[in-house]
Amino acid sequence: MRSPSDHHAYPTHWEADVVLRDGGTAQIRPITPDDAQRLVSFYERVSDESKYYRFFAPYPRLSDRDVHRFTHHDYVDRVGLAAIVGDEFIATVRYDRIDGRGMPAAAPADEAEVAFLVQDAHQGRGVASALLEHIAAVARERDIRRFAAEVLPANTKMIKVFTDAGYTQKRSFEDGVVRLEFDLEPTDRSLAVMRAREQRAEARSVQRLLAPGSVAVIGTSRTPGGVGRTVLRNLLDGGFTGRVHAVNHAFPDDMAHLEPEGVPAHRSLRAIEEPVDLAVVAVPAERVPAVVAECGEHGVQGLVVLSAGYAESRSEGRDRQRDLVRQARSYGMRVIGPNAFGVSNTAEGVRLNASLSPQLPNPGRLGLFTQSGAIGIALLSGLHRRGAGLASLAGIAGISTFVSAGNRADVSGNDLLQYWYDDPRTDVVLMYLESIGNPRKFTRLARRTAAVKPVVVVKGARHTGSAPTGHAVPTTQIPDATVSDLLRQAGVIRVDTVTELADTGVLLASQPLPAGPRVAILGNSESLGLITYDACLTEGLRPLPPRDLTTAAAPDDFRRALAEALTDDACDAVVVTAIPWVGDGNAGPGDGDGSAKALATAVREAAQASGPGPAKPVAVVHLEIQELAEALAGTGGEPAPGTRRIPAYPAAERAVRALAEAVRYAHWRQEAAEPGRVPEYDDIDEAGAAADIQVLLAPADGTPADGAGRGTGDGKGDGTDGGTGEATGVRTGDGKGGGTGEAMGSVPGDDAGLGVELSAADTQRLLARYGVSVLPALPAPDPDAAVRAAERLGFPVALKPTAAHLRHRADLGGVRLELGSETELRRAYAELTDYLGRPEELGLVVQRMAPRGVDTVVRAAIDPAAGAVLSFGLAGAPSELLGDTAHGLVPVTGRDAAELIRSIRTAPLLFGWRGSKPVDTAALEELLLRVSRLVDDQPEMVAVDLEPVVVAQQGLSVLGASARLAPPPPRTDLGPRHMPAY
Repeated sequence: MRSPSDHHAYPTHWEADVVLRDGGTAQIRPITPDDAQRLVSFYERVSDESKYYRFFAPYPRLSDRDVHRFTHHDYVDRVGLAAIVGDEFIATVRYDRIDGRGMPAAAPADEAEVAFLVQDAHQGRGVASALLEHIAAVARERDIRRFAAEVLPANTKMIKVFTDAGYTQKRSFEDGVVRLEFDLEPTDRSLAVMRAREQRAEARSVQRLLAPGSVAVIGTSRTPGGVGRTVLRNLLDGGFTGRVHAVNHAFPDDMAHLEPEGVPAHRSLRAIEEPVDLAVVAVPAERVPAVVAECGEHGVQGLVVLSAGYAESRSEGRDRQRDLVRQARSYGMRVIGPNAFGVSNTAEGVRLNASLSPQLPNPGRLGLFTQSGAIGIALLSGLHRRGAGLASLAGIAGISTFVSAGNRADVSGNDLLQYWYDDPRTDVVLMYLESIGNPRKFTRLARRTAAVKPVVVVKGARHTGSAPTGHAVPTTQIPDATVSDLLRQAGVIRVDTVTELADTGVLLASQPLPAGPRVAILGNSESLGLITYDACLTEGLRPLPPRDLTTAAAPDDFRRALAEALTDDACDAVVVTAIPWVGDGNAGPGDGDGSAKALATAVREAAQASGPGPAKPVAVVHLEIQELAEALAGTGGEPAPGTRRIPAYPAAERAVRALAEAVRYAHWRQEAAEPGRVPEYDDIDEAGAAADIQVLLAPADGTPADGAGRGTGDGKGDGTDGGTGEATGVRTGDGKGGGTGEAMGSVPGDDAGLGVELSAADTQRLLARYGVSVLPALPAPDPDAAVRAAERLGFPVALKPTAAHLRHRADLGGVRLELGSETELRRAYAELTDYLGRPEELGLVVQRMAPRGVDTVVRAAIDPAAGAVLSFGLAGAPSELLGDTAHGLVPVTGRDAAELIRSIRTAPLLFGWRGSKPVDTAALEELLLRVSRLVDDQPEMVAVDLEPVVVAQQGLSVLGASARLAPPPPRTDLGPRHMPAY
């Protein structure tokens, strides 16, 4: 029971679970008065040396006054946090706000003194580093900008905690004490340090699950069959190199071993007299809490929970799943599952098959993660059939490690990305995902991993609008097309089917990356060569004319042709096609197992001896020659060490699609080697925009301040705007209609009623702070006002309604362009009011004509899970009807902006399609970069909509703009590292 402290309510949002350096977990939370006895017990377990380092003098015990001081905080000027495992403190940290003389102070003083104490048994686990990240985040929230710490010179461990954190520091030495002062504003180095520590800790936590020295299967039945007994059998059959224990409370007291397996049998985990690293839990869900408690008390490092009956069974199961994770983390354990299929590790020194798969996968270079047991077993079986190689030689489709996480309540794909990032046994990452719990973190980790090895993803549940029932993940409204764009930006290879996942993974694991899109095609069938040629064109590759070796071609003919293609500077990859030999004479590719092996040998030898220069990928397409695929994979006999294995496909389209993914990935990786830059603009007034936003959001009830707010929609205003912020945009391009919010993928942040909708004047002022000017539009409540507005702006002008049902709907005839005189303007006004309704219903505005060009749409919005997303497309049908919109995570670099513009299907319209003049894409890129900077610098700007943006041959004109402000969602990628909350 936590009690409120002296002044402020208990800050629940400061609670967090963290992964420590050794892979274990701990909870970090504020210290409360109820923690008095925990604090005393913790202090008693700290060594005299550590106490001396903390207090600079012998301090054997805490007085009652000390205990009160260290457990009573106001959570503003005095804050204490504790790291907890089980129900015991293992470390504490506190800060006290001080003034310039070092005396206790209150706000606006922005400096605090910070001090740590870590139990000796837990030193070296990274506890202090994790606490520093969290106490620094708390301090920033309370407007503390700088920490000061005094440390004895001999306390080198604590000095290292501070100096390694990456903050800007000042160090001095006075009166025998080292004084450290450091700013708390995150720096590039502090973020890099935090993320490197996160990677090492989370990778280590996964390694403990995948390479245990001992495994206990809890729920092993006495008779054959059942989940627990099946896993135990699979562990033994796979050749697990560690110790195995069978646990079941129903075992007889005198039962020492389980037969016929011969493994030690125990009624409870407590009866095992040695450490247990991993527990596989296969008991009914209602018995799991007691099992988890036993495991925690025994020091088990991790759990694989196969039991069902959790979040996949709706509300009661969700509560049970939440309790499972909380209980496991309280003991420092990580959980795979529940409702998991299991894990495998083919490393020769481990050979772990703690899964329901009947056989340990053969070793290879593929790391495989699935959120579905059914998909997991299908992938394992499919890869094995394609040729998994021999146990003594890694196969073309072999597995390094496999995790099927079920409900992924704790360990997720993010954790496996951390592990595989620097795992020397994994060259390619394959993932089947049905939900992405933290898209922002996933794309960050995927980008880093993809820079060194391919990450191939197939996403299930794409169109249901929700995650599977067992997945407790934050809700995101990002459409599937947007997810694809974000993954592509991160270098992830996204495929559509499980078959494509395996096809692409096998090619990437066995072949070098292509240097370009040029593909040579050769084989003994002209028709199959033409099919392959067409498939290349469909996938955007540049195929060379197919080389027909004729149906009489022998293996030597294939060898010579392939050798020539591989040494040809005009090609970057080769596809070999083969059909069974037809006719009399010498045996051909499909005439018997021996000929298939001969052809496989010829292809491998030619690829192996391709000569100087970069290696080129080779793929084989065969029709009804299964022996060839087996021989190429190496399953038909063990080739010499170092022999190159070649992937084979039963259809040209599958081979070419896999090759095309490799080409696109190679291009991304080449670009990523020289990362883009977020440019600086001298005319950006970041501080001024922040001050404006603070004023606009100031009222507690959310109503606008200083003129900000929702427009009336009646076209009335102060002579400088056109009613609503969204209503001021008047398209003055070629008369085609504009898009809608839905057209851009309904990017989150566009939800009505969220935050403060800005008026046109406030929107334009904020945009101007970032160098984005909006063409002014003046209200025209009557014909005379329209004429005055036109005279003020200068003819020619446009006249357009701003009512919600007519906005961006030029196709309804509601826009009049190129009005060059008062007479034309009055005539147009009369026509619109006669045709569409009364002036007060239309909200008519007048806007000066802009140079003609291509109408585009630029939007940015914040999704609670993914963060800020920038979107771009052409206005009207391309984005609204066809969904031809590109998306990117903010902040975008110059390279990202150029890619956004060029990635839409209608991009040729910007670059001179059918003889038209190219428009100023450089100005468009700059606009994207400025909008990106705005929403990145000012997270309260939850939605920005520029529509239309007319891009002319020189320059562009923003004709309409709207914006919405709201308190920003937490930036989890910039805050202290933590595990998903439960």
